[in-house]
Amino acid sequence: MAELADGQLPQECPGSSSAQAGRAAACQGCPNQGICAAGAAAPDPAEAAALRARLRAVRHAVLVLSGKGGVGKSTFSALLALGLAADQAKQVALLDIDICGPSIPRMMGLDGEQVHQSGSGWSPVYVEENLGVMSVGFLLSSPDDAVIWRGPKKNGLIKQFLRDVDWGEVDYLIIDTPPGTSDEHLSIVQYLSAAHVAGAVIVTTPQEVSLQDVRKEINFCHKVKLPIIGVVENMSGFICPKCKNESQIFPPTTGGAEKMCQNLNVSLLGKVPLDPQIGKSCDKGQSFLSEAPDSPATSSYRNIIQRIQEYCDQRNFQEEKIIYERNKNVVHV
Repeated sequence: MAELADGQLPQECPGSSSAQAGRAAACQGCPNQGICAAGAAAPDPAEAAALRARLRAVRHAVLVLSGKGGVGKSTFSALLALGLAADQAKQVALLDIDICGPSIPRMMGLDGEQVHQSGSGWSPVYVEENLGVMSVGFLLSSPDDAVIWRGPKKNGLIKQFLRDVDWGEVDYLIIDTPPGTSDEHLSIVQYLSAAHVAGAVIVTTPQEVSLQDVRKEINFCHKVKLPIIGVVENMSGFICPKCKNESQIFPPTTGGAEKMCQNLNVSLLGKVPLDPQIGKSCDKGQSFLSEAPDSPATSSYRNIIQRIQEYCDQRNFQEEKIIYERNKNVVHV
C-alpha cells in the first residue's frame, strides 16, 4: 500500500494486487513503488499452491474487521466462533492475526497453552473437539512479552498460520484482525484468495469517532474486492438489568451504524448492548453466551450469528449454482 504524499487521498492507492500497482499516478513517490511494479507483492507460485492445498478444506472464511481499536472486535470474533461451534456438526477454527495484541488465548480460556508440531504441520489448540484456535500468543514465553516486528515479519507469520497449521476440514474459519487497513489486512486478503472467502464482518461502536474509521474499512473492502457480510454495532446502549430502561453510553450523534449502513448500502447485522458480564467472561476465558443465556446481548449475538450463517449458506448455494451452470455449458459444447 502506498505511503501518502501531501494532499494525496488514501483511496487513490490501487493496492498491491491491482494491475496498476506501482504504475498509477498515486504510486509516484511511494517507497514500495518498485516492489509493486515488479510484481514482487504477488505470492510465489509454489507458495500459492501450498496455500491452496491447505485451505481447500475451508468452506467459509470470515474476516472480522474494524477501522478503530477498542470496539470489541476480538470479543465478537471469540463469541462468533463459540456460537458457531455450538452446533457439534460444524468444525470451526479461530485464527488470531492481531500479532502485537493477541487477546484471543485469554478470551478462549487458553492462556499458557502451546502449539505442538506434527507430521502434518502445527496443531491448533482446541477449546472443544470442533473448535480449534491459533494465535501468536501461543508462541510467546510470557503473555507480557511485546512483539516488536516490522510488516514483513508479521506477514510471514500470517502466511505460516495459513499454510502450516493443520486446520483439517473446517466449516468456518473466523479470522480476528488488528484495527486498521494496512499490512496484515492486505496480506490476509491476498493469501485468502486461495480459499472460499465468505466476506468480512465489520465491528463498530455508535459514536462518530468510531464510524469515521469504519467508513475507511468499508472503502478498503471495496478496493480489494472483499465482500462485506455486514456491520455489527457493538456497545449499543446499556439495558439496566433491574428497571430494563436503556441508556446511551456512547450516543450515536450522527445516527450510528444504522444511518451509516443506509448511506453506504451495507447490511446492518445487528446491535449488541453493553453488558458488564461480557468483560468478566472474557477475562475468565468463559463463553458469555453460556454464562448469561438470558442477557439481551446474548439474544443479539445469536441473531447476528444466525444471519452470518444464512449469508454463508446463500453464498455457498450461489457458488455451487455457478459451477453447475459452467459445467453444464461445457458438457453441451
